[in-house]
Amino acid sequence: MSGSGMGVEAGAHAARSRAVAVLRVRSRALAVALLPAAAAVILLAGVPTGHFVGPGWDAARLVLVPAAVLALLAAAGVALLVARARPAMSPTVPVPEDAAPDLYRMVRDLAERLGVPAPSAIALTPDCDSWLEDRTHRAHGLPPAEEHDDIAGGGRYPSRRSGAAPVLVIGSPFLWWMRVGELRAVLAPVVAGTGPSAHPDIAAARRFVRGLDAAVAVTSAPHRGPVFRGVLAGVAWVARALLRGCRVHAAEMERCVAVAAAERAQAVDYGLRIVAQEQVGLAYAGWDRLLTRVALPAWRMGRWPCHLSAGVVAALTELSRRDRLAEGFASRLGERPACDLLEEPGAVDEAVSLLAARLFHGGPAHTGPDWAPVHWSDYPDEVVDRTWRTDAARLHRVLDALGVRLAAGGGSPGTDGPTLARVLDHLSAPQHAPTRGLPGPTGSVPLGSAGSAEPPTRGRPSAPAENPAVDVDEEGFAGATARSAALAARLSAELAREEAAAAAAAATARPTTAAPGADAPPGTTPVGSASPAPSETAPYWDDRSLPLLPLQPPRSGRELLSDHITAMVCCAAMDTAGATPGLDWLDGPVLLVGGARAADLSDHVLSLIEDGDPTALRDWLCRQGIRPEKPVRLV
Repeated sequence: MSGSGMGVEAGAHAARSRAVAVLRVRSRALAVALLPAAAAVILLAGVPTGHFVGPGWDAARLVLVPAAVLALLAAAGVALLVARARPAMSPTVPVPEDAAPDLYRMVRDLAERLGVPAPSAIALTPDCDSWLEDRTHRAHGLPPAEEHDDIAGGGRYPSRRSGAAPVLVIGSPFLWWMRVGELRAVLAPVVAGTGPSAHPDIAAARRFVRGLDAAVAVTSAPHRGPVFRGVLAGVAWVARALLRGCRVHAAEMERCVAVAAAERAQAVDYGLRIVAQEQVGLAYAGWDRLLTRVALPAWRMGRWPCHLSAGVVAALTELSRRDRLAEGFASRLGERPACDLLEEPGAVDEAVSLLAARLFHGGPAHTGPDWAPVHWSDYPDEVVDRTWRTDAARLHRVLDALGVRLAAGGGSPGTDGPTLARVLDHLSAPQHAPTRGLPGPTGSVPLGSAGSAEPPTRGRPSAPAENPAVDVDEEGFAGATARSAALAARLSAELAREEAAAAAAAATARPTTAAPGADAPPGTTPVGSASPAPSETAPYWDDRSLPLLPLQPPRSGRELLSDHITAMVCCAAMDTAGATPGLDWLDGPVLLVGGARAADLSDHVLSLIEDGDPTALRDWLCRQGIRPEKPVRLV
């Protein structure tokens, strides 16, 4: 037997052994639950036969029989909760077979070549990963068994029909960036895992562990009433004890399953899989950059890019053009992309993009006036321009609250409006000038009426209302001017107020009654459907927990102030020097002056914030032909 076959057989045998160990924990728990009942039956059976008679035995029966009944009821309750609890499942976009027949055909051919059952369905996830997910925990009864090759390669075993096989979840960036051959090579070890999933012992062990995990989650949810809390606390204690008992065996079982699947997939496109793994890392880097630099600014403006997966291709192509190490990647673009396996790649990309927006940022499940899709061609005007003008408007509202006026000679006669000169004069004024909001003797920045009861940033506790103050060092301004620290604190409070108002409006707009199909996870609409369809296997995940995977922590006061001043500079450049907003696939929103990307702007803004020195920024404005004394248009 070949070395690869020996590896598959050894991994399969070890996985089955660990699965049996997990099931043995279940059997022991059942034996413990039945032990009082067995003893009670023996004592009761002794009465008609003349055995176990006497006052002592009668007392034992009076104690043991009720205890046995309670033990059986408790065991039945725990078993019912474990069997009926719905394990957590990954939010995905289902892809029916009629929407991707070529993709299903490729996966089935791959499964046939590997000698394993084919996945029951295919779904997409907005992440750079692929896995198998069993969604049959609540199925009652097994369909007629079929025979499949054993994961060890020798013999056959009964398993459930293909409808009960796990679902293949594929990362959407893989479909757009990888070529068909590369995707096949990457999916080979994943598809090979359907063999262990069909083995009766391994499948039963996984269902048991998932049920325990789901039971713990159910008992951890808030409930009313001391009786419910007491009962669920007892169930949680039992479930956690069983999980501790089988935790090591379950982890080793999964490791052995992975080893067996990897060994089985060695014979399929081995050389191509090595090359494809390089593309996995590259896709992950491009996807992360696209989400944090490009998608996040749009989400914050109430717009969600509807073609994120296509954007990954543009971002990685740009990276290939810039990086000499990626010169060979551009030549791959002549091959057939894996997204050609879909009938309607645009519809699939749109569904995945909406799910990504909900997972990483939160938001409604459907489009609306404040949550609309945006195409890449409209991104500069609808996202970049609007973001800059919104930030500039917020900056001037805070300056109005601080009572800041334009310095004499800083603008046109009678002008006290939204000008860049107003910001430059305020931050570069002498620090001894009497300005409301300056730090007191203790180094704290009084917020005043504009931010007296608001938290400085999202996720940070607010200062006491009696003495609202934000520590300068806490805001990241240890070396910054006092005016910058005061302005940053006000901006943080103003932004927190806006976010709180938006959250309250969203909570008010959320329907209180479930609509038809509300049991399906939001954002998991099957491709081709107009609205979410009911799903018996998909769990419900509460909108109040969104975002599930936030991309970035709250911005500090220093970052907020830098972003707002940069936005003001960009608005002045667009309104007085003919500059235009642009999109860089790797860096996000950019300012284009004369068709070229403006450089060194961030360094000059930081010099103004930290040192109170506007010289470098003013020189840059003069070189670009930007007039800071002219009013700008705000949102």
